[in-house]
Amino acid sequence: MADENLQPLFQIQRVYLKDLSLEQPNSPAIFLEQEQPTIEVAVDVGAQPLAEGIFESTVTITVTAKIADKIAFLVEGKQAGIFEIRNIPDEQLDPLLGIGCPNVIYPYLRANIADAITRAGFPPVHLSEINFEVFYQQRLEALAQQQADNSSGIVMADGSAARH
Repeated sequence: MADENLQPLFQIQRVYLKDLSLEQPNSPAIFLEQEQPTIEVAVDVGAQPLAEGIFESTVTITVTAKIADKIAFLVEGKQAGIFEIRNIPDEQLDPLLGIGCPNVIYPYLRANIADAITRAGFPPVHLSEINFEVFYQQRLEALAQQQADNSSGIVMADGSAARH
């Protein structure tokens, strides 16, 4: 019976839409434009502990559509999930929160973003799949580079690292 309490546990407690905003600063005139918009997508992932063995993981997507120099729409959504994670080795916890949890909640966010764009009167934007493992590795590399850049230990008044 004691062995059961030490079994690794990864369980979804809840998936929810934490934040969703839509801006159409140039409507209704933007609907008269014939040109196809350019689409920019930004992604961010976060996680935080809520209680012992309970974590919140978030994926934030910002979609900006522009026609010429005018913003057609800007949609930002943050999908979150609460996960119970127990008896996972420490070296596996960060990748689980940065890769596994986002893989679970991202499909919900994709659907919510597409729905908001369609309801705003625009053609749907279908967000592609995201390889969160590659995204996680890129974040680790950026963090390592940032730490290497700040290795002098001297921080300037503006928060930047001193350069030699």
